[in-house]
Amino acid sequence: MFNAEVFQNPYLPQGAREVNAIMTITTMGNDCEIISAPTNQRLFGIICDTSGSMGGAKMIAAKNAIVQIINLLPTDAAFFIVTGSSRSKLLVPLVNAVPENKLRAISQVKEINANGGTVISNWLHTALGEFNKMPQAICQALLLTDGQNDASDENDLIRILDTCEGKFQCDCRGVGTDWRVSELQKIAAKLLGTTDIIASPDRIADDFQEILTKAMGKTISDVSLRLWTPVSAKVLFCKQVSPEIVDVTDRSKMISERIVDYPTGAWGNNESRDYHFCIQIDAGNVGDEMLAGRASLITQTNGQETKITEAKILATWTEDEAKTAKIDRRVAHYTGQAELAQSIHEGLEARAQGNIDVATVKLGKAVKLAHDSGNEATAKLLRSVVDVDDAATGTVRIKRTVAKEDEMMLETRSTKTARIQK
Repeated sequence: MFNAEVFQNPYLPQGAREVNAIMTITTMGNDCEIISAPTNQRLFGIICDTSGSMGGAKMIAAKNAIVQIINLLPTDAAFFIVTGSSRSKLLVPLVNAVPENKLRAISQVKEINANGGTVISNWLHTALGEFNKMPQAICQALLLTDGQNDASDENDLIRILDTCEGKFQCDCRGVGTDWRVSELQKIAAKLLGTTDIIASPDRIADDFQEILTKAMGKTISDVSLRLWTPVSAKVLFCKQVSPEIVDVTDRSKMISERIVDYPTGAWGNNESRDYHFCIQIDAGNVGDEMLAGRASLITQTNGQETKITEAKILATWTEDEAKTAKIDRRVAHYTGQAELAQSIHEGLEARAQGNIDVATVKLGKAVKLAHDSGNEATAKLLRSVVDVDDAATGTVRIKRTVAKEDEMMLETRSTKTARIQK
């Protein structure tokens, strides 16, 4: 069962046009399976970099981790394996995860060798072909790489990502420190997945297992967040803000002149996410009330739509300054979390360019925002790149020497948000 709540301060001063609201969506218990795809099929795709730089300890650890995943796959799931360098290879075509297929797959994994370059568009193209064989399944991919994508692949990668969007989700992992965070984040964002660093090869297996566990826990696919807005209204943005920030504003699909759908990806039982809407409407007069938006969740099963839950976004204009001055605590919290991620991005960029003054200001602001919001995980990561004199005021000093691993970890995890306490 899904439950949705909207949190906002609906009161606006005269002339105000922006309405902000946080929508919390929660799945509860096994009732979710009632509205899931009738076959409840799950397809897990493993996409592993086998370029020359993966040789040695990284390749050994990756192979061991893939073997572990194969062994852990439930027998009612299906899987395939793609290996990739300059070209891609369908090492294990789509098969059911029964014991005999697992044994054959493991024997093939043990024969993997590392050589060649890195052209990720080829890998995704091959994976898409397998996912297209089970369009009704909950489709999840895991992509592991250790290097930078070939510069000549930029346009092809954009094209294949557009084709893959909506067909499967993809969690991206970079092992070591020779890959570009922005590259993997671009892939994961488009495919509604996550990005993270695996600093040491010996951590690959644990990370893979965590991804598999979450993937196998998904029971509901093809869910959209539908937003109705009144005539002349404009959606300024729609963002997932918890458990991490994912901007889906530009991913909208127009259903009618006043209704758009935003992708949410697959859902598991007992899962909760928060979304931030910012809607621009025509200003009303004092005393006017209006429905600024109506947000609902929609599932698709065999072409049939089902509305699961719905919540209203309201606007009321008043002269009461006590009412209009109050910012909803959830809106304030997640606005701060988005600002925190942006400050980290800008601070690290300034530091990379040698602009220490700007980096100090931006990362100092990030430290203060992390402190104020109780985001201890990000605060700890920030302390790896700055010396904190006073977290409450954001007084920091940029460290002269920072491990590349620490810097990349801060960059990749800057979008993970702290959940507001009830």
